[in-house]
Amino acid sequence: MSDAPAIAHYLPSRGEEIALLASIPHTGLYLPPDIAAQFATPAMGTGVMADWHLHELYAFLPALGIDVLHATHHRFVVDLNRPPDATPLYPGRFETALVPTETFQGEPIWSVPPDAAQIERRREQFHRPYHAALEQRLREKVQRFGRCYLIDLHSVESRASRLHGRLQQDVYLGDRDGKTCDPWFTALVADLFAQQGLKVSLNNPYKGGYITAHYSHPNGGPIDAVQTLQVEMCQYLYMTEGEPAGAPGQPRFAAFAAQLRAVFTALADAVRAPHQMC
Repeated sequence: MSDAPAIAHYLPSRGEEIALLASIPHTGLYLPPDIAAQFATPAMGTGVMADWHLHELYAFLPALGIDVLHATHHRFVVDLNRPPDATPLYPGRFETALVPTETFQGEPIWSVPPDAAQIERRREQFHRPYHAALEQRLREKVQRFGRCYLIDLHSVESRASRLHGRLQQDVYLGDRDGKTCDPWFTALVADLFAQQGLKVSLNNPYKGGYITAHYSHPNGGPIDAVQTLQVEMCQYLYMTEGEPAGAPGQPRFAAFAAQLRAVFTALADAVRAPHQMC
């Protein structure tokens, strides 16, 4: 464990900092050896369900004044976008747990599922430190700017799963049915993606996970003047789904990164504008 990376990696903004912070909780791939040894099959150690290469795809964000906090550990270690107390995000629907026991396709992850003590250890060792770091950065933003917009960034394979049928749109925005940020902010992000020729869905099937729900002050979050939005997108936009190796070097990756840069440049300008207040 001495060579293990810290659970959270922080990339500060360069140039003119703005009241916008990005979180990327599912891009990590690191698996502690003692945890990897518990997998049901070797395939579970190959990055199944990872939000592949997102920290590389969004590498331009700090240059726009946007701080980034991203995970280093795989979501099978602990899911940073799930409540620590196992409260359902989508009551009545299938969802994976704080320590997931099956994949989106229903495959078992562990030879023997972690017991309560193991889950508690992972909660304290991995989940709590990431969220402590995220909350610290949010408080710093609010102290400096009087407000902060938190964007939680994700990607997913478009194939059908236990969560949903085959995805038909490109980008999925979640504000918990209008509860986590001002309507203008969600509408602006949706319009900016649409301007790039992308099909956008709002709150269907993704409404926003724990990070979006928990940190939004309008939704009862712990920090005044923080608003949140989840951005989920299909992985085919920037890579061949199921073939992540070498994707960052492919033309599709660079082309879509340029589209994302256009979206976030315009978003940063809007957040920077003095009349846009939460």
